Amino acid sequence: MKSNRFWIILLCGILVISAVFVVVFTLNVSSSEWALIFQDGILIDNIDLATLSEPDSFVVEYGSGVNLIAVERGRIKVADANCPDGFCVKQGWISGGLVPIVCLPHRLVISFDNSFSQDFDAITG
Repeated sequence: MKSNRFWIILLCGILVISAVFVVVFTLNVSSSEWALIFQDGILIDNIDLATLSEPDSFVVEYGSGVNLIAVERGRIKVADANCPDGFCVKQGWISGGLVPIVCLPHRLVISFDNSFSQDFDAITG
């Protein structure tokens, strides 16, 4: 009887570990490729990085501040900025995940949102 208990516990352990791996890999694979660009807390642009066919870049201005945003399939970065510290440029490419690009002097935030979609099923105020 003790031999059967060992095998049941071992099988349950393997199933739990397998379930954890499935959940972790599913969360990583399903991360969104929508880049959201905010300035002063207002959404100014959203880009579906999964549908880009070729690299592109554009400028976001804030007063006398300028950020050059570069996008490629699956990733985005601040390629150049005239802010004093340049931390946003030094951060480099991001592709999903939880760490946004932030340029405090120009009040710019670039992040990803797993729930973002342009297909709205309700009107909100």
